[in-house]
Amino acid sequence: MKFSSSFLCMLRNLRLTGFLLLLAGWLLPNTAFAQAKPEFRAVWVATVDNIDWPSKGNYNSDLQKIEFTKLLDMHLRNGINAVIVQVRPVSDAFYPSPFEPWSEFLTGIQGKPPEPYYDPLAFMITEAHKRGMEFHAWMNPYRAVFNIGRSSIAANHITRIHPEWFLTYGDKKYFDPGNKDAQQYLTNVVKDVVERYAIDAIHFDDYFYPYKIPGKEFPDHASFRKYGNGMKKDDWRRSNTDSIISRLNAVIKKANPKCQFGISPFGVWRNQDKDPVNGSKTNGAQTNYDDLYADILLWLQKGWIDYVAPQLYWEFGHRIAPYEVLLDWWSKNTFGKNLYIGLASYRANSNTAWKDHTQLPRQIEALRNTPNIQGMIFYNSSSFVKNPNGWNDSLRNNYFRLPVYPAPLAWIDSIKPEAPQINSIGLRKRDSFYQVKGNFYTPGKT
Repeated sequence: MKFSSSFLCMLRNLRLTGFLLLLAGWLLPNTAFAQAKPEFRAVWVATVDNIDWPSKGNYNSDLQKIEFTKLLDMHLRNGINAVIVQVRPVSDAFYPSPFEPWSEFLTGIQGKPPEPYYDPLAFMITEAHKRGMEFHAWMNPYRAVFNIGRSSIAANHITRIHPEWFLTYGDKKYFDPGNKDAQQYLTNVVKDVVERYAIDAIHFDDYFYPYKIPGKEFPDHASFRKYGNGMKKDDWRRSNTDSIISRLNAVIKKANPKCQFGISPFGVWRNQDKDPVNGSKTNGAQTNYDDLYADILLWLQKGWIDYVAPQLYWEFGHRIAPYEVLLDWWSKNTFGKNLYIGLASYRANSNTAWKDHTQLPRQIEALRNTPNIQGMIFYNSSSFVKNPNGWNDSLRNNYFRLPVYPAPLAWIDSIKPEAPQINSIGLRKRDSFYQVKGNFYTPGKT
């Protein structure tokens, strides 16, 4: 039998990769080698109110770039292979948008361009991909004004152009999810980003209808009268959220079939007292279905989203929402889509349970030993800066010791990627040269 030279070359490369991974298995702890398979290892980078990046008061473009590359290098050393960066926090933009003004969290004043001028989104994508990391563009669909009393609002902000599309609830303004014009506007914003940028995913978190304020009803009475069509109000609200998710999925896949669409919902879909058959054994928590009007399970069933990343920010044995209970529940309700678990690194030392340095490592071990889970996401980026409870060390020296690609999505990735080619292996230090997607990169150098 004859083989082409390219085929023989591929076999040689595969043998070399296999040898290097076998060598890694001899040199590194078995627990680390056992996990040398595709796994989504991500971190959320929040820009709203300058939580993670850029630091508050840093409005110089060159200094922002330095901050962001240092942030990426820290996470690369920790073994992270994807970043989820908030690029549209409050109907504003961390990129030049034809629809929305520059974010005040980027330049200090909404609508003011960066100085010196640059495109932060293009820069961040390039730097992430250079390090072999996926870049997921995190957008907040309905939040429009972060704080009515102190937020900077540009003259061309959509709340000024179409004030009739918005509702005030607490100290914030939101798009009215039942307004059809508002739905189309959001669709146009997302479509623009998918068409113009080499992002790997569009990502929404848990803010659909806002979390309920005790004693205050969300003021969408007018649009309910106009569009309700005899439905119960809760069902109508869910139908509004369903329609925008369905519409966005179609638009994203048409613009770029390789672009993922992921949702990170609140950790409880529904409590068992409201749904004894399908609800989780939790009690007292607000829920996606009954409070935020987000029917996540329907979206998974219909194939409208590619992955779900529930925010399981509670400890083992929590009295209302135990981590282990929700981990098991979500693993049984994926409908064949990828499941990544949202982990609360930000809670380090916040109470007795989170002063336990084993809390987060045990959560990682638990999710890895639970079926139908392909990875995890940590909230948030800045929580790792001071190596809380030694968790950076745990990731670098054990759980993320070996670099891996993010878990594939079979319906998007027709061919699984080859394993990363490890060029040098240190027993104590991971940040040596290694090859990612054909490019050599050393953390700390750009």
